[in-house]
Parts: sequence; structure tokens; C-alpha cells
Amino acid sequence: MLILGLESATAQVGCAIGGHEGVLASSHSSRGKRHAENLTPAIRFVCEQARVELSDISCVAVDHGPGLFTGLRVGVASGKAIAQALRVPMIAVSSLDLLAFPLRFANRRVAAVVDARRGEVFWAFYRPVPGGLQRTSEPTVGSPEELAAELLALPGETLLCGDGAVRYADRFDRPDVEVAGGDQAHPSARSLVQLAHAKALREDWVRPHEIELLYLRKPDAEINWSTREGA
Repeated sequence: MLILGLESATAQVGCAIGGHEGVLASSHSSRGKRHAENLTPAIRFVCEQARVELSDISCVAVDHGPGLFTGLRVGVASGKAIAQALRVPMIAVSSLDLLAFPLRFANRRVAAVVDARRGEVFWAFYRPVPGGLQRTSEPTVGSPEELAAELLALPGETLLCGDGAVRYADRFDRPDVEVAGGDQAHPSARSLVQLAHAKALREDWVRPHEIELLYLRKPDAEINWSTREGA
């Protein structure tokens, strides 16, 4: 089974192809808000690098959020279009799960934190279990100060990852909290393919029209319009 993974929840957009042999090829780029114009060339590139045709894909995986409204729509809409054209199933994975996945061998609590803009972040907590991590909280949106307060109430050490953790690192400056930087700042399409493959083995897939985006709050335009009506 070959899986095409599309990830676009944050400022970085990426795609990858893989299956039972692991990840065959991947591409990630951060060019502002140019998700739509970056994604198609990236898909073409990873197909060439993996030496497969798009018609060889048997499943499409997408990051369904939480994340930036426009980016999520681009990635999920592209994934649905490809899946419908190829008549293949889809798999949806949370951006927070993707952030936490590379840290699955950490021996402490992990908090995945995505920058939600407007002074807010999306986050979820994970605990180490044999073979990986288990999410222990539902995805939440709030201020960095609210997340810092939750961390203060939790015993033990916490490893934070994601662009939200990096942006507001000064709010989490405590001896028992560490912020992971570098490659841990954005969800990875490579992780998406790996997690999707595990789901595919369990036949845990959905039809394109069944995928719902996890926004956690209204898009900016809707909030601004509501504010204007209230005024």
C-alpha cells in the first residue's frame, strides 16, 4: 500500500509518500501563506523522488487540524480531490498527534502546541506508554498563559513542541519545562505517512466527504463579521 500524506496546518506545507517500506520521499517548505501554489509542485516532486505515479497511490492521508484556517482548507481540499479522482480511501490525523509523534521515546510528558495566531495556541498533552505516546487531553485552544497555568498544576517534567511553544517560549520558562526547537516546530508529512500506515493496517480509513476539519474556533472572517454586527 502506498500512502500520500499532505500536511498544511501551520506555516509549513509538506507532503510525503510511503508504505510498509517506510517513507520513500518527502518535501517540506515554509513560504508564508503560499500553501496552494507550493503543494502541487511538492506532490509532483515526491512522486518523482519515490519513482511512483500518482495513480499508484492507494490511500491519501491529511492533517485535519487544529491549525491555520486557510492552510487546513488547502491541504484537505487537495487531498479530497486526489482521493476522489483515484477512488481511494482517506485517513485523517490531528496536527497535534503529528507534532508529538517524533517525541514518542521521551520519558516525560509531551505537550504539542500549535500557534493559533491572535495571541492564542492549540495544545494537547501526551504521556509515554510502551511503544509510543498516548494523548491524555482533548485538543484545546486558549492563551499561552492558560497553558502555562495548566503546566504549573501538573506534576513532573514536560517537553513542549510546536511553533506555538517556540513563539511563546518565554511564557514557559521553568526548570521542569523544556521547549524542543528545530525540526519539532511543525507537524511533519513523514510522521503523517507513518501514523496513517498504522491506521491503514487496521483499515481505519474514511471516505473523503466524511472528513471534518478540527478548527476549535471560528475563522477570522466570521469572528470579525460577528464583532461588526455586535457593534
